[in-house]
Amino acid sequence: MFTHYFSCLKGDIKKSIFLVCLAVGIVGVSYGSLAMAYDFPLWVPLALSTLVLAGASEFMFIGIVASGGNPLAAAVAGLLVNARHFPFGIAVRELVGKRMMGFLGSHIMNDESVVFGMSQPTPEQRKAAYWLCGIGVAVFWPLGVIIGCVVGKFLPAPEAIGLDAVFPAILLALVIPSFKNKTTLTRASSGAVLSLAAVPFTPVGMPVLMSLLGLLMRKK
Repeated sequence: MFTHYFSCLKGDIKKSIFLVCLAVGIVGVSYGSLAMAYDFPLWVPLALSTLVLAGASEFMFIGIVASGGNPLAAAVAGLLVNARHFPFGIAVRELVGKRMMGFLGSHIMNDESVVFGMSQPTPEQRKAAYWLCGIGVAVFWPLGVIIGCVVGKFLPAPEAIGLDAVFPAILLALVIPSFKNKTTLTRASSGAVLSLAAVPFTPVGMPVLMSLLGLLMRKK
């Protein structure tokens, strides 16, 4: 049944989706190991990876809480990071389905599934790519987190081999091309400066929120 549903997709698209989902799983290993290193109970990263299913906000949440920040502030920061899902939802409203399928389709909405879904030429292929990638991420992300949690128990300092830098490095690599736009570069740089300047004077979690003020900057 599922094979027939995804048969409209070309082989290279399926391969690309698999590789992206595999990369997501590798990042999940980093996340799970860091959660264990920060002494979070096992259920926290497992619950977040299945119920939240949003890597950036999950990394931010455990990072802020582990640094002594308020869990509420960490949750707010995570919600702000995921605010992009509002326009995503409008863009893929025809792909997520209706009723119960719509609930599941909304849950698997992420950067990867939206990109693959919107980039296909026909409505049938767009929907198939969206669901294939979304389901893949929903499987590979928690699986990677479980592996990371197991690995984290045997690594007293995951940062020693750079696991703490995996996600920031990937995120930076993804956003660097957008810096060709001068307005984007100005706003990103302003937000980074404001965030760093606020670190010595504000509670943990607030500098991240203050970086949003960089969006008010305009290109000169």
